[in-house]
Amino acid sequence: MNGNPGADGADPPALSPAGAGRAERRFTRRSALVLPLGLQAAGWLACLSTGSAQAQTGAAAPWPSKPVTVVVNVAPGSSVDVVARALSAPLQAVLGQPFVIDNRSGVAGNIGAEVVVKAVPDGHTLLVSPASTITVNPFVYPQMKWDPFKDLIPVAAGARTIALLVTRPGLASNTVEEFVAYAKSQSGTLTYASPGSGSVPHLAGEIFKMQTGISATHVPYRGAAPALQDVLAGQVDFVFDPGLAIPHIRSGKLKLLAVAMPQRSPLFPNTPTLDEAGYKGLDASTIHGFYAPAGTPAAVVNRLNAEVNRILGMPAVREQLMTIGAEPVPMSPAQFRTLLENEARRYGAVVKERRINAD
Repeated sequence: MNGNPGADGADPPALSPAGAGRAERRFTRRSALVLPLGLQAAGWLACLSTGSAQAQTGAAAPWPSKPVTVVVNVAPGSSVDVVARALSAPLQAVLGQPFVIDNRSGVAGNIGAEVVVKAVPDGHTLLVSPASTITVNPFVYPQMKWDPFKDLIPVAAGARTIALLVTRPGLASNTVEEFVAYAKSQSGTLTYASPGSGSVPHLAGEIFKMQTGISATHVPYRGAAPALQDVLAGQVDFVFDPGLAIPHIRSGKLKLLAVAMPQRSPLFPNTPTLDEAGYKGLDASTIHGFYAPAGTPAAVVNRLNAEVNRILGMPAVREQLMTIGAEPVPMSPAQFRTLLENEARRYGAVVKERRINAD
């Protein structure tokens, strides 16, 4: 998520220990990880054994020494959940301990993240989360009980999910330019969907309005799936979709106008980016990565980072991620933290300027 439209350069905020933001329904599902079909543990071990011993050198104690709980702060079946399982299965194979997925959704990921913040910082409780929990939530939930930049360690950026600007069936526009002209001719009657107020697709819609000068009414939903469903039904005009629209684009039920990412997607190589259309820095993609509680030993963080980055180079894992429109983004913990800090500044500026909250 590059670019910095409207950023004011402020540092990510220190968060208040006051009350927790509004409650949402909490879905909890704890499941032992099942290795995906077509990926054999022996094959993983052959791919990953080289360098694993070296990566562990210098650790004060063997890690992991017991099952690792991987808290996923969204519901099962989401793109975050898919990424968590795609990476946790080979981690289990090479590290020799079960990696147990524990879905804790609610309050835009805050519930699951807080579970990890409060966990013993020994590397046996990890978080897999969209970056928005770290980069957006502090601004739209000002009374969060924890500070993501103080209470969590960014360990490994796993995968970046696709972001697609799509419009409802029957809309006459076939390009971004035509769509902007059409929107300006409609006197503010257009609507756009999002998975909820303060979500990245919501902020992307606001940035798009700021950059193009169009007027459109935000329609929030409780999740990306119902948001897309109403676009499919023609009830809402457009959406910045995180990949759920891919089969509907391919079937011709939805129109793909642009990719809201820095580069074109290999899934749609003939579709331009919004940068190419003249709207610079509008990146609505999201990174789903691993985090650990503050205080987790550096040796554990570095070992996990090295293994995740190695796994991301495996063709079978790449193919699995591609099914949800995601691409591997290996980087160091320091690079991951810098990326998150830059995004927090960018999104914080948008939230402030557009007066966005989570209600």
